[in-house]
Amino acid sequence: MIPQIVFFLEERSAREMLEGLLPKIVPPDTHVEYRVFEGKRDLDKRLAKHLLAWYQPNTRFVVLRDQNHSDCHTIKAGLTKQCAACGKPDALVRIACHELETFYLGDLAAVARAIGPQGLARHQNKAKYRNPDQLANAAQELKSIAPSYQKIASSRAIAPHLNITQNRSPSFNALVSGIQKLLREKPD
Repeated sequence: MIPQIVFFLEERSAREMLEGLLPKIVPPDTHVEYRVFEGKRDLDKRLAKHLLAWYQPNTRFVVLRDQNHSDCHTIKAGLTKQCAACGKPDALVRIACHELETFYLGDLAAVARAIGPQGLARHQNKAKYRNPDQLANAAQELKSIAPSYQKIASSRAIAPHLNITQNRSPSFNALVSGIQKLLREKPD
């Protein structure tokens, strides 16, 4: 059993999403901590300092960052290299392609249940929502189909409704499966 998982996050909305999602994935006796940065540049710049300062044994680390308009493979490689250089080579690095809102566009039923409008789930089979990771403007798209969407409050509301097995966002699925794998592994 892993006693602790620490998440390094680009923004507060990611924390709100994880707080609602993790009870479906993480055993209740696992301690979860969040380190929220002030955007991707702050995360990229200060991640090493936080990793190097962590001395508590049996801790696993997860870094979650948006892709935005950069190359996700380059971002992931850079963060993975930074974690390894800090002595944390087993840290899980996940990139939300293109941004966190693609996770919500991958499960429109969850969005409808949390913030409306009703009937939104019927749009899930439209071409652009079949693989929302391909949408470069996910936040804008989400706001257009769910006008009440607000980054922090809606992340908090939607997350508990997200289906961890039937989301159309490959980057969401990679995050979930990565956390599940991390929980199965023995910490160093």
